[in-house]
Amino acid sequence: DIPVFSLRSEQGFGVGDLGDLRMLVDWAKKTRQRIIQVLPMNDTTMSHTWRDSYPYSAISVYALHPMYISLPLMGELKDADRVAFYKAKQEELNAKDFVDYEAAVGYKLAYCREFFSQEGQAILSSPEYHEFFEQSQSWLMPYAAYSYLREKYQTSDFTKWDKNAIYNKSQIRELCSEDSGAYPEISFYYFLQYILHTQFKSVSDYARKNGIVLKGDLPIGVNRTSIDAWTEPQYFNMNGQAGAPPDDFSVNGQNWGFPTYNWDIMEKDHFSWWKKRFHKLSDYFDCFRIDHILGFFRIWEVPLDYIQGLCGHFNPALPFTREEIEQYGLTFNEARFTTPHINRKFLPELFGDLAEEVEGTYLAQSSSNHFVLKSFCDTQRKIEAIFDGKTDEVSLRIKDGLFAIANEVLFLRDPQEKEKFHPRISASHSYIYSELNTSEKYAFDQLYWDFFYHRHNDFWKAQAFKRLTPLVGSTNMLVCGEDLGMIPESVPDVMNKLQILSLEIERMPKTPQREFSDLFSLPYNSVCTTSTHDMSPLRNWWKEDREKIQRYYNNVLHYEGQAPGECSSEIASRIITNHLATNSMLTIIPLQDWFAIDDTVKRKDIEAERINVPANSNHYWCYRMHIPLESLLMKEEFNDKVAQLIVASGRK
Repeated sequence: DIPVFSLRSEQGFGVGDLGDLRMLVDWAKKTRQRIIQVLPMNDTTMSHTWRDSYPYSAISVYALHPMYISLPLMGELKDADRVAFYKAKQEELNAKDFVDYEAAVGYKLAYCREFFSQEGQAILSSPEYHEFFEQSQSWLMPYAAYSYLREKYQTSDFTKWDKNAIYNKSQIRELCSEDSGAYPEISFYYFLQYILHTQFKSVSDYARKNGIVLKGDLPIGVNRTSIDAWTEPQYFNMNGQAGAPPDDFSVNGQNWGFPTYNWDIMEKDHFSWWKKRFHKLSDYFDCFRIDHILGFFRIWEVPLDYIQGLCGHFNPALPFTREEIEQYGLTFNEARFTTPHINRKFLPELFGDLAEEVEGTYLAQSSSNHFVLKSFCDTQRKIEAIFDGKTDEVSLRIKDGLFAIANEVLFLRDPQEKEKFHPRISASHSYIYSELNTSEKYAFDQLYWDFFYHRHNDFWKAQAFKRLTPLVGSTNMLVCGEDLGMIPESVPDVMNKLQILSLEIERMPKTPQREFSDLFSLPYNSVCTTSTHDMSPLRNWWKEDREKIQRYYNNVLHYEGQAPGECSSEIASRIITNHLATNSMLTIIPLQDWFAIDDTVKRKDIEAERINVPANSNHYWCYRMHIPLESLLMKEEFNDKVAQLIVASGRK
């Protein structure tokens, strides 16, 4: 398990590419592994900055990211000076221990442009290209037009593209025609996608020939300024933001910023948009993971006014009427429960010695002891704008405190059915909850428990069957689901019936009674792994919580005595051996965790191995393996060790 951008080779150009993936197939075969799992590889180019490094925010569900082009596989420039220039850049980028996204993508694209000037005409007139164009035209033309217009208007926000703000098929066809002034640029984007497709197809065929399964990843969302949102707006609800409720990864929930889906409209054409996505994945993969499969049951929808994910609600859902709330014994006081406010006594806890300043500047008194946010800062969106660019400690403290006040509600009004309400998630941790009396708390706890754990079980189950059954039936690929987080009771049943493999992680048990999953009772229809790209690799995890690790060391690994301060290669080998011994159909080990079993191979800097930190929405995805693949293929002792563990487990 490794993102393709994280691969490193001497032939690469500062970022992993399809040539490196081909070499990884060789390593997998050499070590007796049978499956390679990658992160999404779609184009994410919006701003040409490091922010585009986030692989789950695609601008197209079909187009691949140009950074994955292998320059040596594409061909060489004829100009010796330019060859020398790029050679120097390659050495500079390859020396870095992280992916310098902006530089690597910038220079690779520049090389591609020069190669296109040299060979483009010949390539675009080949029968192979014509065949690709015919098959891909429906998505390729909008993609090229979007890329051209993004550069022309210097923004990916298509609402700012004048007469092209609303997609018009015949207008775009005209823009892309061979006699259009834009064609030289449009045809460059065609060329990039053709090169990517031929290189990926060749790697995919090579993997199959060598008995290696490539496993892809299907992101649950698309960017709100994506080609899909531009060309097929009927499928998307732009008034909501998709995210996830609070979990082990993030106490304030997650807000991914993606639009949510209009499932009713999608259902009318038998989910053709999803089926086309699946079909495109099958060009390259034999197996894929549905990221956040819970989104097919219900999505966590956050209103546009919010930055954090706490004040979201499930969609679809069955919100309460006022009468239903009162049946639990809670007198429903709308102003008190649905408007954010804060008691003066909590201000020092939120703001410390800044409490008085905050009270005078940002808060308005609503009763003798309570305050509401003044109108200029009464949403998280407004608060974010006020503190934009400010990174000093005082500003951050005030901003975080005001964000917290904006979350201080017990109920959220449903955006469609205005007379119905959703209990706020994690409300028992709020200040407003702490001010309820004992009987109010009891009543709220009862309705909360019913709402989040019982009320929707059959409803969400029906939604998932309706959406997933036709989709799973439309593909021959093995389908896996990432079912982590707040899991509705109906999820295992749906996944079992549709034969979708679940994801099992030892340190994220599916049952609340256990601290660690019982690896020896995992279902066959599952993928088990030591960690995911959203988690800390094994060696980092070992250092996070000493008491937890001590229990794991004694009770799970069955070692005696004090747990060592480091996850040694022996301990890492024991953990991986346990994972290989499970009943799960697939055991997939992240590359960093494989490296942990050998002291001569593992990276010195443990912190540099983390791929993503979900709680940080501005995370820079730049993890890069520290050994070139050429060297990894030569590390006989380590490779034998990996192969022996796999052979001993019977998974060879």
